[in-house]
Amino acid sequence: MVVMTGVRERYDVVVVGGGPAGLGGALTLARARRSVLVVDAGEPRNAPAEGAHGVLGLEGIKPTELLRRGRAEVRGYGGEIVAGEVLDVTRDREGFAVACADGTTVRARAVLVASGLVDGLPEVPGLREHWGGDVVHCPYCHGWEVRERAIGVLGTGPMSLHQVKLFRQWTDDLVYFPDRQPVPEDEWIAARGIRVVPGEVAGVESDAEGRLSGVRMADRTFVPRQALAVATRMEARAGFLTGLGLAPVPHPSGMGTHLPAEPTGRTEVPGLWIAGNATDLSAQVGASAAAGVLAAAQLNMELVEADTERALTAHRAREVFSPESEARVGAVVRRSEG
Repeated sequence: MVVMTGVRERYDVVVVGGGPAGLGGALTLARARRSVLVVDAGEPRNAPAEGAHGVLGLEGIKPTELLRRGRAEVRGYGGEIVAGEVLDVTRDREGFAVACADGTTVRARAVLVASGLVDGLPEVPGLREHWGGDVVHCPYCHGWEVRERAIGVLGTGPMSLHQVKLFRQWTDDLVYFPDRQPVPEDEWIAARGIRVVPGEVAGVESDAEGRLSGVRMADRTFVPRQALAVATRMEARAGFLTGLGLAPVPHPSGMGTHLPAEPTGRTEVPGLWIAGNATDLSAQVGASAAAGVLAAAQLNMELVEADTERALTAHRAREVFSPESEARVGAVVRRSEG
């Protein structure tokens, strides 16, 4: 168990998750002079990948290096980052209580959820060993790296044929393995020169150097492939929100589950915001970071409005009970009595 040390009892904002969305939001909040705590479970979705792509100015940067730089930037503006796991978030009239696995509970005026998602891979022998290398899911994240190779697409659900269309852009040698999905009869498949190999997939095999070599079918047929695209089952990490009555719901695309939110990241729970893959399953690194920035800016504006309302209430109270106001009231009384 990771023990969180050095944390305060209360913050303006607690950010759950230290990936691109969480760090992007925390950076914005820290620059807005908010006290912010990032609680990071240390389970980045793209940890197996060699590089993060489509990140302007940082193309191909190692995911670990991107996070290292992001943490340093947040801390440079006074933001705090701790390793830990959030187990429960509850809300009362004074704000939120964020309970962590080590027994620590911190208070916050607002919470930004950036906990990401978990990719569920099909139980195909040999598949997981190549995940993030020769087994990929997003052509925009990894298509260039597997371009012009012999690529296969493994049927796993409603997004698999979408993957077939996309990965055809990166190779002329594309094979679709429906596996347990219906065998497609769409005319565009033949028109684009895509081969379909029906039947159950028994496993994924490797060569002597550990690279993916092909797909073995249940009938022992072997189809040589150098890369394999798989549409994973994406599940939002959100079990810690059940105390707020929030739970992931099926995504309209059929890709998995997510937490619905407004485009700004606002949820149905006042003061709770969300950004990144926990709500947008298809968001890449750059989009997740941008969503964190947007949600943080909107969250901060909500806190500004609350600060303004509190100051206005206090100002009016001082006006009512100040010596100057009492003197004015006394003068009016004396004139009325005279």
